[in-house]
Amino acid sequence: MTIGSEPVPAAPARAAGAARLLPAATTALAALLTLEPVPLPGYAALTPTLTLMVVYHWTLYRPDLLPPLVLFAVGLGYDLAAGEIVGVTPLLLLLARAAVLRSRPWFIRRGFVWVWAGFAVLAAGILFGQWVIASLLAWRLLGTGAIVFRAALSVALFPLASRLLGYSQQALLGAG
Repeated sequence: MTIGSEPVPAAPARAAGAARLLPAATTALAALLTLEPVPLPGYAALTPTLTLMVVYHWTLYRPDLLPPLVLFAVGLGYDLAAGEIVGVTPLLLLLARAAVLRSRPWFIRRGFVWVWAGFAVLAAGILFGQWVIASLLAWRLLGTGAIVFRAALSVALFPLASRLLGYSQQALLGAG
């Protein structure tokens, strides 16, 4: 398949059985890990955006296995379980998917540093969007410290998450 003059590798036609559930399962697992209660004040502000890392990886490398409905369901489940405003997380995950799909042809042939930089931009944008929504709902500008910390932590941990997801992708789905 080509988009413009840049060839984009096509995904294999079908992954085998249960392996096709890997992207949805890892996305749900990332959301659950983010929910894990830790007895620290302000824990939510200290968690990396694990779900966003997983969504970025699968949308970049195997978008056929992570449809929008899965992101909507995981986001909705997260909002309900975390007591967040229902609909914000699904909206942000779907916006992230759309942004990655739009830039996918450019990133797919680049080295990891570019993929990492792309995640950094995406994380900053999504977390900024989350901050804007929270500020609007609070009718005041909220502090940005927690968002900046979460973005920095997420970008710092992205190489590890990407490596683990890459290993699982190769082991269960093939190089794809």
